[in-house]
This record gives sequence, structure tokens and C-alpha cells, in this order.
Amino acid sequence: MSTPPAADGTPGSDRPRGGGQPDVTTSAAARRHVSEVLQRAGVSLDSITAADALMVTTELVTNAIRHGGGITLFRTDITGDTLHVSVGDASTRPPSSHRGDPARPGGYGWPLIQRLAEHVDITPHPGGKTIQAVLRLS
Repeated sequence: MSTPPAADGTPGSDRPRGGGQPDVTTSAAARRHVSEVLQRAGVSLDSITAADALMVTTELVTNAIRHGGGITLFRTDITGDTLHVSVGDASTRPPSSHRGDPARPGGYGWPLIQRLAEHVDITPHPGGKTIQAVLRLS
């Protein structure tokens, strides 16, 4: 399965911004974009596969906004039977979980991403990092 390229030739993006990225500044916008990509790839939005992809997308984007200084990159690609969701932020700190600390509520997103994704890569770079989650579509 592959996603048709956008007008600028980049796979998986239909509202280019900058380097062919979709214009994503909220988790809702990211979910909308991933939903469109999944539908074009023939994945039912009622499936567990879609639910997992949307949950991972939401958590990656929310973490970038809350803990990473904002979204610097959002990209989706489908390669074979896998969805790649990449989110960049302005923090060089790797994600962590603080579950169980009553002084800091939350802490469930990062473990959830790791559990639902087949593979997760963190790539640090000057001025931040990019996290890519890979999810199987079949």
C-alpha cells in the first residue's frame, strides 16, 4: 500500500508547509491528517489498526507540544504495509515516563507509544529531536 504523492511530490502530505509537511499544530489536526492517509491506503477507520495509529499520533504530537517546546516537524509516510509517523520538537531531552509520581500527573503517553508501535526511533539533532513511530497496517 502506498499513499499517493501530494502536489509537491512528497508522500503522505496533502497540505504542504515548508518542506512538504502538512500544517499540523494540534493533535486534532494530526489525527485528521493520519485519518486521511489511512483511508487513502484502504485502512478502515473503525479498525484496531487505525485506533492504534491515531492514539500514537495523538500522544506524539501532545508530547511535542507539552514537553518538547512545540512541533517542528510532522510527517507521515506509508512504506509497504507500515505507517511511519514522525514528529519533531524543539527539545533535545528524550521522552520519559513519570507514572506513579503523584506530584506529576500523567506519564502514560510514552509507554503507550512504545507498546502500540512496532518500532520507535529517536533522532537527536541540533535544536531538538525527531521521534518516528512505525506501525504495521496489516
